Amino acid sequence: MQFSSHPELTTPDQSGQTRRLPAEQELLPNRILLITIHNPLYPITVDVLHQVFSPHGFVEKIVTFTKSAGLQALLQYASQSSAVQARSTLQGRNIYDGCCTLDIQYSNLQELQVNYNNERTRDFTNAALPSEQSRPGNPGNNIMSSLFGEGGHVYSMGAGGPRPGGFQQSGGHPALGMNSYGQVAMGGASAAAAAFGGVLPPGITGTNDRSTLLVSNLVPEKIDADRLFNLFSNYGNIVRIKILHNKPDHALIQMGDGFQAELAFNYLKGVTLFGKRMDVNFSKHAQINPSPDTSDFSSSPLNRFNRNAAKNYRYCCAPTKMIHVSSLPADIALEDITSHLSAHGTVANAKVFESNGKKQALMLFESEEQATEALVCKHASQLQSNTIRLAFSKLASV
Repeated sequence: MQFSSHPELTTPDQSGQTRRLPAEQELLPNRILLITIHNPLYPITVDVLHQVFSPHGFVEKIVTFTKSAGLQALLQYASQSSAVQARSTLQGRNIYDGCCTLDIQYSNLQELQVNYNNERTRDFTNAALPSEQSRPGNPGNNIMSSLFGEGGHVYSMGAGGPRPGGFQQSGGHPALGMNSYGQVAMGGASAAAAAFGGVLPPGITGTNDRSTLLVSNLVPEKIDADRLFNLFSNYGNIVRIKILHNKPDHALIQMGDGFQAELAFNYLKGVTLFGKRMDVNFSKHAQINPSPDTSDFSSSPLNRFNRNAAKNYRYCCAPTKMIHVSSLPADIALEDITSHLSAHGTVANAKVFESNGKKQALMLFESEEQATEALVCKHASQLQSNTIRLAFSKLASV
């Protein structure tokens, strides 16, 4: 919490900008562009937008803000022709592979008003403007800078994170002048940290580079590679799992990268599974080599972070009493779901609902241990004709 520099609150359109043109001129070419960024999996700052739009002309001012349409920005060129060229060239393209799609319209503003030069607003014609984040008495209020270094965004972290420099047609054509970064899950800690809004969860450093975990104090009679996959895949993609023959209560689990391994270590260390407290540590082995006694999950369609990785990171949490069930049959009854899961504990409360036209459920167990056992045993199981998916939910009540 901090004091604002604004003396009062106002509610004008387009992020507080004034001096609007008549409504009938709203769609006419203008040197000011209204930019909406769809599917912003990575942070979009003034510096990113300047790098994207400056090849088409001198950019005078940029203001970024969030409204009901999502992440938006107003960008002012020195000339109208530059704005026309930028819109013609960049409309519908992606700043990064598969995300951050640009939707560009002409604004009806005559002039942008910029009071501060920081990561959200910038006047490139007036470098003397102060920064909100550097006011005396507020040395630590720029969380992004404290996490990601000077510049205040994930791109300053170096080779681990993506950098803008080319664009991809939203239709999926090859990117122009940029590398393919693949999924966020495999893009390193810096890319994954962006999914948490720049603020890493408590206990997570984002700097771990060890991707293999050693899990011990398991119950050999009740555990196998598939059940370990069901639990640990909540925190990242699983590459391989190996249960040690000479120590059957020990297993090695190789995660997709060091960030995912750190998430699993942080959230699962000390969790009770089948009546025993599971111990999780980083292994001295950098990876698990393929062998007949190793289970390979690298191409498994059940890995949760191949799609919607940023959203899945935000859902990461320690085991809870609440289980979210998805991929359910359209005509499933609550009693059928309860019967399918109740062998692992008492379901205290439950409900079935629809989201985006798909049947889902919330199941509240009496304890975290019961919910964990249900997830371990019933994730990816068959219910009627569907392979259902289970995940921990942060919700406290149904």
